[in-house]
Amino acid sequence: MIVVSVLCVIVMVLLVKLWATKIRKPKTAKPIPGPEPWPLIGSLHLLGKYETPFEGFTALSKIYGDIFSITMGSTPCVVVNNFDLIKEVLITKGGDFGGRPDFMRFHKLFGGDRNNSLALCDWSVLQKTRRSIARTYCSPRFTSLQYATVNTVGANELDAFMTEMQKLPLNTPVDIKPVVLAACANMFLQYMCSTSFPYDDQQFKKVVRDFDEIFWEINQGYAVDFLPWLLPMYSKHMSKLSQWAADIREFILARIVQDHVNTLDYHAPPRDFTDALLIHLRDDPNMEWNHIIFELEDFIGGHSAIGNLVMMILASVVKYPEVAKKIQEEVDEVTRGQRYVNLFDKAAMPYTEAVLWETLRKGSSPIVPHVASTDTEIEGYPIKRGTMIFLNNYELNLSPQYWDEPEKFKPERFLSPAGNVVKPAHFIPFSTGKRTCIGQRLVQCFSFIIVSTLLQNYNITPGSEIKIKPGCVAVPPDCFKVILIPRNLKSN
Repeated sequence: MIVVSVLCVIVMVLLVKLWATKIRKPKTAKPIPGPEPWPLIGSLHLLGKYETPFEGFTALSKIYGDIFSITMGSTPCVVVNNFDLIKEVLITKGGDFGGRPDFMRFHKLFGGDRNNSLALCDWSVLQKTRRSIARTYCSPRFTSLQYATVNTVGANELDAFMTEMQKLPLNTPVDIKPVVLAACANMFLQYMCSTSFPYDDQQFKKVVRDFDEIFWEINQGYAVDFLPWLLPMYSKHMSKLSQWAADIREFILARIVQDHVNTLDYHAPPRDFTDALLIHLRDDPNMEWNHIIFELEDFIGGHSAIGNLVMMILASVVKYPEVAKKIQEEVDEVTRGQRYVNLFDKAAMPYTEAVLWETLRKGSSPIVPHVASTDTEIEGYPIKRGTMIFLNNYELNLSPQYWDEPEKFKPERFLSPAGNVVKPAHFIPFSTGKRTCIGQRLVQCFSFIIVSTLLQNYNITPGSEIKIKPGCVAVPPDCFKVILIPRNLKSN
């Protein structure tokens, strides 16, 4: 009898515990909805029919909701498709999602370790230090001396840029991307390294091309990223990436850094960003030679983003001549045909700036995926450490939920009734949170003056078929041609 009573008590206790567990168990502990993966490839087959994976993510969100799971190869991933969820990942819980994808391509581009890169590294105290060194130079405030320096550098390079442009044939299809990229590179080099190179310098031309190849490469996706067992089939591709990176590094060390090392006065204020990095190398025991070299390379490489953005803006300008005309009207109004545009003209040229933002919206720049660095959650759904998070900026930029007539190219959407530039909170082309693009202000500044100056001096029409890949802010290294028709205006 005693044994039966004890057993009854034990059973009752177990039932109570089971009931209590069910009561306490949160409803959101159920798995995140998503497609059932196939063996080996996961759900990669679902994305293959789209021109960009982000189009596929948007389509899948109509089935599974604003947050869904998807397995890419053997990698568990989660896709978030609305602004509130993206803010949770990037801002509210940014510390939980500080990792980056561990793609072999990224390692090849940065000396065998992607953590040498600021954009592609996992978050750490070292990376926070490296960003703080760069912030003064790469995020200059409008009222700062650094901003005035950026303006001077841009203005000085415009003379060389237009001299080079005037060598190109008129009224016939011509490839202007190499000249645009060279100008962007020299602006960055002058600003960050106090040096520049002739446009016909063969080593310089090769390095600018290599940077552009890498920028296009980073904006692409490959099966090997999620199916590493395919690596033997990509051996030539990986070797090519390593060679591009090695050639760039050799150029920067031999023709830029060595001169700074030889002439640096540690007792004087730094002359530029390169000096600042070398001084930190001496003063910070946690900084190593590779850390500063790759950081410098990272930021010099930022010129490729500007050159590609300029080409995307020109693609819109030639497609919509009325847009070009409005930019030209602003340029003519502020310069009176007597000088080139400078950065302090931006306030008087809101439409031109709006064209830049509309180009970025339509291009729908993908945000580099994040990786959960700890067990955490999104909207109550459990997220395991190591899960890759895709932030569907394509949906933010092109959904009718966020924009009126999103399929149309309408720079006016970024202008207030009073004619001032306004950007809605959900528009985050450079990401947001602690891993926002630190060089975005330089991108805005230099692209503004290059586009303005080109349209100040030329009417530009298509010289070949122009096709821009959706969900991508890069155009191929060998891209479309344009026809330059001089406006017969004196600009200086």
